[in-house]
Amino acid sequence: MNAQTSQVIERVPVDVMQNPYGILGQLRASGPVHEVVWAHGAKVWLVTRYEEITALVNDPRVSKDGRRMNELFAVHSAASLPVEQDEEGSVGFNDELTTHMLNSDPPRHTRLRSLVSKAFTTHRVERLRFRIEQVADECLDAMAGRSDIDMVRDFAVKLPITIICDLFGIPGADREQFRLWGTKLVGAGQDPAEVTEAGEKMVAYVSALVDAKRANPGDDMVSALVRVHDDGERLSHGELVSMIYFLAVAGHITTICSIGNAVYNLLTHPRELARLRGDLSLMPAAVDELMRFDSAAQVGTFRFTTAEIKLGDVTIPADQLLLLSWSSGNRDSARYPDADRLDLNRHPSGIMSWGYGLHRCVGVPLAKMQIEVGLTRLLTRYPDLRLAVDPGEIRWENSSLLRSLIALPVSVTA
Repeated sequence: MNAQTSQVIERVPVDVMQNPYGILGQLRASGPVHEVVWAHGAKVWLVTRYEEITALVNDPRVSKDGRRMNELFAVHSAASLPVEQDEEGSVGFNDELTTHMLNSDPPRHTRLRSLVSKAFTTHRVERLRFRIEQVADECLDAMAGRSDIDMVRDFAVKLPITIICDLFGIPGADREQFRLWGTKLVGAGQDPAEVTEAGEKMVAYVSALVDAKRANPGDDMVSALVRVHDDGERLSHGELVSMIYFLAVAGHITTICSIGNAVYNLLTHPRELARLRGDLSLMPAAVDELMRFDSAAQVGTFRFTTAEIKLGDVTIPADQLLLLSWSSGNRDSARYPDADRLDLNRHPSGIMSWGYGLHRCVGVPLAKMQIEVGLTRLLTRYPDLRLAVDPGEIRWENSSLLRSLIALPVSVTA
């Protein structure tokens, strides 16, 4: 089967993130790859099975080169959309913010990741543990005695944005604005003019931050990235701006989603919650299973084929957009038996929740530390934590990439 003889292209609904697992399960059962129009507009080849996803991640015929991505995205979005489509489906990228290592191939990716890894060290992350504990406790203290608590607003957002801004030396007065710009730039269904404005303001802000840290370096991540070098190689000013945007925005938004989803799934699986409360030493493996079961990053950022690729009886032509479904791979029972069941004793290996292979997120240790510390402090402090509404009332953002709760009303009293 090829692009010309494939069946009618299915449109994945804009609200797919409300319940992605039913749709992905049906697609996965019928084959490893499907040509679809993804939520919010682009025609893509959606890959749904673990084995095929892992093969494509390391296939040299698959590229993430941001220099061509805008062109191909425009082509495949325009080809798939009706004339009457409204602005909710509009998609755009700010070139000054997309030249980071996630949107690059070797050898450029190798160079950028090597430089970033010299600054984003295990030691630097571990030094944040006390601060993470302190911020988590402050958020939980503020919940005491309240009847109106939104676990997203009051905890899942506050912990990661505080930690990432501490790490990057972003002043307290600027943090909420920085978060709002990031939300505009990664969210779906945003007004294109507002996205453009947010991109311009983000570039100007980060550029000024780089200049300030170059003139007066401190013990923060921006200063470390400015100083870092490898055999004379350094990050250019443009690379610094793009990389800081990527690390700081990706470093807190996906963690927000992960904390919210984890709390929701614990509260809707009381047997697993009781198991974890009974033995908090299970937390590291429990976080892996919670991330496998309901990942923040549901699909990988876009890739494209540079040559024809055959998967089973399907041939994907060159210059086609690929969307690798991390969440579908995580729910593939060929990899994880009884994959649609949350089992905190599973100890899953090779989960795709933070990407996979060459482009696996460099910030995984920091993200996991925040989730583990946050959940441990939450469950210890509030043994009577429960949902304050029926689970059927919970809604997620209509995103094309992330599964992100809009709100999570909870009660902390018996």
